[in-house]
Order: sequence, then C-alpha cells, then structure tokens
Amino acid sequence: MKWLALAAMLASPAAAEPVTIAVIDYDYLDTSGEPADQQAAHAARLAEFMRSLRADLDAEGGFRVVAIACEQPPCTAGGTPPAVLIARAKQAGARLMLYGQIHKMSTLIEWANCEIVDLEADKLLESKLFTFRGDTDEAWRRAERFIVQETKSVAPKP
Repeated sequence: MKWLALAAMLASPAAAEPVTIAVIDYDYLDTSGEPADQQAAHAARLAEFMRSLRADLDAEGGFRVVAIACEQPPCTAGGTPPAVLIARAKQAGARLMLYGQIHKMSTLIEWANCEIVDLEADKLLESKLFTFRGDTDEAWRRAERFIVQETKSVAPKP
C-alpha cells in the first residue's frame, strides 16, 4: 500500500510555481475639466483599483504578487525612473512587472493602459490602451478585471 502511494506521488506532476509579478501603482490624470473637485474620490477609487488588481492576480493561482519599495513615493511609472522600478522589481524576485495609468478625459470616458514587462526576457509582453465608460466603482472594477484577464493571457506559463 505504501508503494502505491509513493508511486502515485511520483507520477503526479508537481504543482507549478506561480509567476511572480510586481504590480506598480498606477498614475492618475484627470483632464475632464469638470468643475467639482473629485480628487479625494479618485484617490480612493484608484487605491481600491490597485488593491483589487493585486488581490485578484494573487487569487488567480498562476501569480504571486510581490511588493516593491521606492525611496520617494509615489512609486509609479510617472514618478519613478524606469531603471529604478525594474531594479526594485528584480530585487523583490519578480519575473513580470505590470504598470500603467488611468486618464479621465471626460465625464463619460476614461482611458487605461496596461504595460507588462517580462524582466527575465527583457521584453515588453503587452502594451494596451483601452477605454472604459463612466467614472463609477462598477466601471473601474470592470477595467480592473479586464487587466487581470489581459495579464493572464500574455503571462509566461510557470
């Protein structure tokens, strides 16, 4: 009986290690010209977007999100030199690095971009700009889920 259990363990494929990914905080730009000050609401929405993006990638099973630290926050692609972000992501053990920006151009239209770099291969895997309609929690959540699906579709298999 012990031999059968041992044989079954040896025959079953080992669980693949998840791909490590550093998810860099997104930049946010609002050029909509709306008269109401929405800075606090957008900061809260962006914070939730980033929290959900990291949590959903981590929960997908194929990724392990690693954190990076920057000496001068914010730790975004717009606020930190690319070489520093890449070095920090590699130091954290990341294979991939995901970063981007959300740009509110009008009351109804926002743009988001998704950049995914394979740090081992020194290669850009994805550079996608897409629009999403509305400035609501639901619209931002749909955009976040789209980025998770895009990341899954281009990520190297572990």
